[in-house]
Amino acid sequence: MELTLPVTLAVLGAAVLHAAWNALLKGSSDKQLDTVAIAVGAGLVGLAVAVWLPFPARESWPWLAASAIVHILYFICLAGAYHWGDLSYAYPIMRGGGPMIVALAGAAVFGEVPGVMAAAGVALVCAGIVAFAAGKADRRATLYALANAVVIAAYTLIDAKGARASGQAVAYTMWFFVANAVAIYAWAGLRRGAEVPRYLVKNWPRLAIGAVLTTGAYAIALWAMTVAPVALVAVLRETSVVFAAFIGVLFLKEKLTRRKWLATAAVLCGLALLRL
Repeated sequence: MELTLPVTLAVLGAAVLHAAWNALLKGSSDKQLDTVAIAVGAGLVGLAVAVWLPFPARESWPWLAASAIVHILYFICLAGAYHWGDLSYAYPIMRGGGPMIVALAGAAVFGEVPGVMAAAGVALVCAGIVAFAAGKADRRATLYALANAVVIAAYTLIDAKGARASGQAVAYTMWFFVANAVAIYAWAGLRRGAEVPRYLVKNWPRLAIGAVLTTGAYAIALWAMTVAPVALVAVLRETSVVFAAFIGVLFLKEKLTRRKWLATAAVLCGLALLRL
């Protein structure tokens, strides 16, 4: 497997979509219920698409169930990180730590050992991503973000295994969103009760937009992991941090400092090494 130019461009497009739905979540007044709304919307989109696709192979079902459970932790940590910290702080920590863990674990899980140039590119991209988060922040934002980095690495490896075992990467992704929506809605219902359906009905436009963005972003990423090394795809996907920084400046009134420009340069240099 190798990282071709078409796959690279597709994953970069997924990174833009991922940054956009995270910015949508950051701008929410109730981040916990908004994560539920996006998950439920993605489940509806997934179901509408999945019924027209071949069913994933039975070997992928345990991975599908495991991913849905792990994603509950993902949304808990995501809501916590954005409640206590800025998008430009929490997002890079969450997204920068995950791919480094995936790169280290990829050799053991998939037998994919990156070459010297690819390894240098992974390190440079991850360093650049984390550099976006330098500065003071609430300790709770940092803890939630670090915890989510571990969760992101876990579900990336789980879904990569599941997608490859499924024989139908897109179908696997769509059924994942369905299973995830059921799990997240059940968890939220226990915590917030009747607030959940009322919020979904009242905020259906955000639900719809977030659903399209998140399903598109993750479907592309999982497809890419079936045709290219998982660690390299994971790193490419997290360049969404660069896009999130500019979204933060344009729409959330966050500052684009000299440090962030340097971090962007590091990410771009790392991407160039991945393509050599």
